Amino acid sequence: MSMDTAPVKRSEKRIAANIFKGSLGNMIEWFDWYVYASFAVYFSAAFFPAEDKTAELLSTAAVFAVGFLMRPLGSFVMGRFADRQGRKAALTLSVTIMATGSLVIALTPAYKTIGVWAPIILVVTRLFQGLSLGGEYGTSATYLSEMASPKRRGFYSSFQYVTLISGQLFALLVQIILQSFLSTAQLYSFGWRIPFVVGAIGAVGVLWLRLTMEESDQFKAKNAKNKKSGTMTLLMKYPKQFFTVVGLTFGGTICFYAYTTYLQKFMINTTGLNARVVAVINFAALLIMLILQPIFGALSDKIGRKPLLLWFGIGGTLFTVPIFSILAHVHSSWAAFFLMLAGVVIVSGYTSINAIVKAELFPTEIRALGVGFPYGLTVAIFGGTVEYVALWLRSVNLESLFFYYVAFATFVSLIVYWRMFETSKQSTIDAEDVDHDADGSLGQVQGR
Repeated sequence: MSMDTAPVKRSEKRIAANIFKGSLGNMIEWFDWYVYASFAVYFSAAFFPAEDKTAELLSTAAVFAVGFLMRPLGSFVMGRFADRQGRKAALTLSVTIMATGSLVIALTPAYKTIGVWAPIILVVTRLFQGLSLGGEYGTSATYLSEMASPKRRGFYSSFQYVTLISGQLFALLVQIILQSFLSTAQLYSFGWRIPFVVGAIGAVGVLWLRLTMEESDQFKAKNAKNKKSGTMTLLMKYPKQFFTVVGLTFGGTICFYAYTTYLQKFMINTTGLNARVVAVINFAALLIMLILQPIFGALSDKIGRKPLLLWFGIGGTLFTVPIFSILAHVHSSWAAFFLMLAGVVIVSGYTSINAIVKAELFPTEIRALGVGFPYGLTVAIFGGTVEYVALWLRSVNLESLFFYYVAFATFVSLIVYWRMFETSKQSTIDAEDVDHDADGSLGQVQGR
């Protein structure tokens, strides 16, 4: 092994520094994503005036393209780039795109100033940001799992969802502050631009941090000179792993968006709670969920990944219908909070370790694409449609069927969790260093 590809002996402090740099960008990217949703009510009129039908169509196309098309496309493009050019290069590019996009949105003149160019610029910008966000998951999951010390991979990889939830909380906090200090007229006039400026500045800071982080040893040793890395041809050699990721993600993404996103609307529309009260409940429950991620991740390093996945699968299957059914009829904000908390504690069995479980399934040369692409497809098709399915069922007076839909999706994933092997014991990340057959291929792990 050449000197430039020899493994680097890193202290836990040095590892933690790289993990921090690699995961912090995830927070900024999700902050920008949630800011767009949170402040859309204030800037939509500036970009999509109701009297202009063309602009309205552009608005619809933007929501569709970003929410569904760009996530899997981004995971494919950025995953392939990460497997061929490096995790550091992909993560740096990802946050650069997001920073540029936020700044462009903040500075784009309104429709009344530049006409139809305003919504066109917004649509194109969000397409690129969707590409960035779609590629962030697989690449950051890969980097965190490869950079982490072997006995603490569950703990370190859990910071992917720590930063994801942090981005959502940060966006909510900025919204609360601006609504407190600015009038409604000021928010419609210029206030909505402020969070995009904040996101752009934060992304520039993260960009500087990512430029200083180290590349993983696995990539340097395996992928740097491998021209076949990150190709669809190579990915097709791992169909079982591909569909395992789909199965892992199916119930997890539906449950995650049901409990962390749609539940807010459910508490307002069905339970009948005040919107401000719901915001506080949401903030408190998500804060506790954030704290649980590294705790559950560290626990997986002790007892394995599979028990936590089974915790989520069994809990989600058995308790989703009761949680939503009871929540529909409660009148106490405290009761609503504890019901939401029960939901996010169950979901944390999936969110805390799903990144490392998927990363442990694939070899280095296809890991970022293998983790990101099937995940992106599943989230686009099922996670991105959770709210629409729920609202449609509500509109036809069949809202309770949504509870069973979420429980059924979790049950499907439970079957996958039950049948799969313990990835922490048979990880490809470890196997690549020591477990090679005579022909150079991975031994018992890769063939599973």
